Amino acid sequence: MPDTVHTGTQDDAMVMMPVGETYPEIREAVRKLCADFPGAYWQEKDRVRGYPTEFVQALTQSGFLAVLIPEEFGGAGLPISAGSAILEEINRSGCNAGACHAQMYIMGTVLRHGSDAQKKQYLPKIATGELRLQAFGVTEPTSGTDTLSLRTTAVRDGDEYVVNGQKVWTSRAEHSDLLLLLARTTPKDQVAKRTDGLSVFLVDMRKVLGNGLTIRPIRTMINHNTTELFFDNMRIPADSLIGQEGRGFRYILDGMNAERVLVASDALGDAKFFIDRASDYAKERQVFGRPIGQNQGIQFPIAESWVAAQAAELMTRKAAALFEAGLPCGAEANTAKYLAAEAAWKAADVCMQTYGGFGYAEEYDIERKFREARLYRTAPISSNLILGFIGEHVLGMPRSY
Repeated sequence: MPDTVHTGTQDDAMVMMPVGETYPEIREAVRKLCADFPGAYWQEKDRVRGYPTEFVQALTQSGFLAVLIPEEFGGAGLPISAGSAILEEINRSGCNAGACHAQMYIMGTVLRHGSDAQKKQYLPKIATGELRLQAFGVTEPTSGTDTLSLRTTAVRDGDEYVVNGQKVWTSRAEHSDLLLLLARTTPKDQVAKRTDGLSVFLVDMRKVLGNGLTIRPIRTMINHNTTELFFDNMRIPADSLIGQEGRGFRYILDGMNAERVLVASDALGDAKFFIDRASDYAKERQVFGRPIGQNQGIQFPIAESWVAAQAAELMTRKAAALFEAGLPCGAEANTAKYLAAEAAWKAADVCMQTYGGFGYAEEYDIERKFREARLYRTAPISSNLILGFIGEHVLGMPRSY
């Protein structure tokens, strides 16, 4: 068990935060698994925009993608800090957790708000890999991060809901069996509160693909297998509804803190990847008869990146500790995601500069990871929106958006 420190008191509760290495056995096992998927594997997937099926299968068979699923449903029943450790090590090893991380942060909605029947039907199959829950349908072309203005509708018709609308930036939809979908079930002008009238559905895409659902790939600067979805009178069973109709936005918000912690771990892993690579290269690369790491212009930015990553790691651990204790952690989870995203991007830029021209060469993996690291400042929530949250909800300033 790693050493711990108090995070301070909150709601009269003392929370312990680990400061040593968390889950060392799991981390080591993840590193060994990732060693079987070196840079050449990812370079080829990047070239053809292919999905890393073999990598995801290996993670699934090892049980890593089921760590948050309770033991009664075939998972490990571990807390979010275990998932955090797994995602961090995947990215630090040079692999890409974006191929599978959604399963962890989508899982909470099903675990906390799904019915017993839904849990029994889906969770054991997700745990074994028979089913994949990788797609999250929230963002739309016209509303972006203004989720309350989404236009996709789900109208009750007997024992079914009829869905019409469009989603965008729904990554891995072509490689997922299940879709967690947020849609409007009550018109916006008929709700008492802006947050009412949205509902969450667990959609079996195998049954509706080509029958009301169309998936269209989007080529992007990073290989996240992202898509846009079109719903044209798509009919889904009424028991696809998770929780109560009209309370979906609250369910989604309930999972956001977990998402922030897990995505912060993605970014933290990338930051450490770049710092490891940059410092190693700076010690080996000789120019003008001396290692370039001897020059302060190279050494100091790498050291600054390490400092930034350490701060991000501590905040991520604090957010995870509060989350696991069942305490409010919105500010900490958002701050962790902000710090980790900024640390990853700073480390990516520093690593690219350290490698010089070689950083642009595909074989070194720096340019691939450089492109991947930029995403965290934008998605799943932008750094600016986090600052707006902190400004309003922590510092008490007027709402900025």
